[in-house]
Amino acid sequence: MKLRVAALLGVLAVGGTMAYQQATAEPSALQCRVMPVLLDQMHDSHIEYRKATKLVDERTVELYLEYLDPGRSLLTIDEAEAVEDRLRSAVRMVRKGQCETLDALQQDQIQWTHSIEDYVEKLVSKKKFDVDKTVELVLDPDDRKRPTTPAEREELWRKLVHIQLAGYLSRGMELDEAKNRVARRYQLQSKRVEDRETHEVYSTYLDSVARALDPHSTYFSPDQLADFRIAMELKLEGIGAVLTTDDGYTVVREIVKGGAADRNGQLKADDKIVAVSQAGPEESEDVIDMELRKVVKRIRGNKGTPVTLSVLRDDDDGVKSMDITIVRDSIDLEDKAASLKVETREVGGRTMKLGVLDLPGFYGASGKDARNSDEDVRRLLDEAHTQEVDGLVLDLSENGGGLLDHAITISGYFIGTGPVVGVAGGKDKTTHSDKDPSVQWDKPLVVLTSRLSASASEIVAAAVKDHGRGVLVGDPTTFGKGSVQQMQGLPMGLGALKITTDLFFSPGGRSNQNTGVAVDVVVQSPFDLPFVGEAALKYPLEPKTIDPMNGGVPNPEGDGHWDPITGTMIETLAQSSASRVKDNEDLQEIAESLAEAKARTPVVKVAELLEDDEDDTADEPVTGEDSAKGKTPEELAADLDDETLTPQMEEALNVLADLVDLQGGNG
Repeated sequence: MKLRVAALLGVLAVGGTMAYQQATAEPSALQCRVMPVLLDQMHDSHIEYRKATKLVDERTVELYLEYLDPGRSLLTIDEAEAVEDRLRSAVRMVRKGQCETLDALQQDQIQWTHSIEDYVEKLVSKKKFDVDKTVELVLDPDDRKRPTTPAEREELWRKLVHIQLAGYLSRGMELDEAKNRVARRYQLQSKRVEDRETHEVYSTYLDSVARALDPHSTYFSPDQLADFRIAMELKLEGIGAVLTTDDGYTVVREIVKGGAADRNGQLKADDKIVAVSQAGPEESEDVIDMELRKVVKRIRGNKGTPVTLSVLRDDDDGVKSMDITIVRDSIDLEDKAASLKVETREVGGRTMKLGVLDLPGFYGASGKDARNSDEDVRRLLDEAHTQEVDGLVLDLSENGGGLLDHAITISGYFIGTGPVVGVAGGKDKTTHSDKDPSVQWDKPLVVLTSRLSASASEIVAAAVKDHGRGVLVGDPTTFGKGSVQQMQGLPMGLGALKITTDLFFSPGGRSNQNTGVAVDVVVQSPFDLPFVGEAALKYPLEPKTIDPMNGGVPNPEGDGHWDPITGTMIETLAQSSASRVKDNEDLQEIAESLAEAKARTPVVKVAELLEDDEDDTADEPVTGEDSAKGKTPEELAADLDDETLTPQMEEALNVLADLVDLQGGNG
């Protein structure tokens, strides 16, 4: 099975609204004896659960059981209840620095995964085997009851196998190959559980406790912290290649332009990496069947150091084996940085130049060569003025968040002085205002959002809306992540805690927590679904309100003055847009797909899968594992493929053109 990983050598897209401090110690393995201190630190910092409670403990039990049996297929109801009892004891004991129950459950999980592996191997190895076209199954574990007996459990396994086989067959695969693929899948599952190290088990437990507080509190292991820094700083040191996994192999999906591998010229897309060495081929380590993140860790390294990859390459002459040595270098993640493009539109006989400023995240770091989103956006706004752009679309439609200070600064580019966001936790409240009276962009402004726009991007959108500075276009609401996280670097190289410490509020005193920021002109994206958003995540915090924030001069007279958005303008823009959307085939197709998705039954039928053989380009069976349900904005954004201009952006540009026309082209 091919697992698509939208990551550059394992970079995990990390969003949210946060400030972070760096931990500089060398990484060390997490040990049980330090768990009580880390658990106390989680509670001490959290906005709501300042101490352990029965509610948080029960949530922890539920989340850790999901980790042990993510598909609700390994344990019967009685077995799961017995594990829950053991976990309740473990919760108490871990707070005392005793992890024996976690260690024992890890060994049990190995046995459970081997049981399903053995069953699948026996099932698909039968000489007389046909796919059962009568099989129907609710794939989403949250909507499916656990088996009550071992016999029911085996029947569930049987149905899962037949659905997975049907998924492969519907894509043109022969039955024997499909059976091998399915068996291989469960072998890899067992191996990865078996290879899990003790510190990884403890890391998962800490993360379960953190996520029991709210969806965005997290424990970052040292490796995950490194990924976070890369996402924030848009820079890593490595070879410059995007990797995926395919049937146990690490496969090169893409060579990053300008990176070390690109300059070296030997590594190619579709090469399979089978071994990695830090000191030449003679000391290589086999990485077949190794988890991608572990392979990535071995390939990454300090600038100027060599790494040797043993690869297999398919070409016209067959499969070739070769060793490729690449000297690691710094890689700038340009595709994750802000960018500007200029489009033209004809309105009323006038040719307009319209800018699209794409801001994928609020990133930043210190240092001489550091990339910072606020500096990049300011430079691009200057460039838009130089190109005499008439209006601007600020694209936050795939922006899952980032650094709070950068969101405040960037919001200030569009107003004079005044409140941008309020941050409140407990009894404390802080108003963050733009204190720079200059306005970097005073011309017409549209902000494109979607259900993926979260946290820091919602701060910008809400500030623009509350000040009447621009028009919001996109899904009816944004994601609804209205919380602030603080990154706390841990000593001894143990990683970091990301803990929710506050909620944020728009200048009008509203919280978008759970509800999102409502747009002015609705243009739906494929993610406008009820199970995408904060409210669909486990244990979201409740929204609150505070008094409106006043002060400053958001709209100065003279230089920097901008035309405020009025209700009449919005009504006119919305009516014109609705007329275009009605006649736009792409947007109507999206609307129809959304309606079908909302009405779709959760039951998957083998017969229907086998009938659906039109899409022969898909590369994994239908299992429900890639559903958008319950994913954070970071995970959803990582699933996206880049497009030149989406239908939503095309319509946002049309709305902007109308706005420029309404405002007479004046800033």
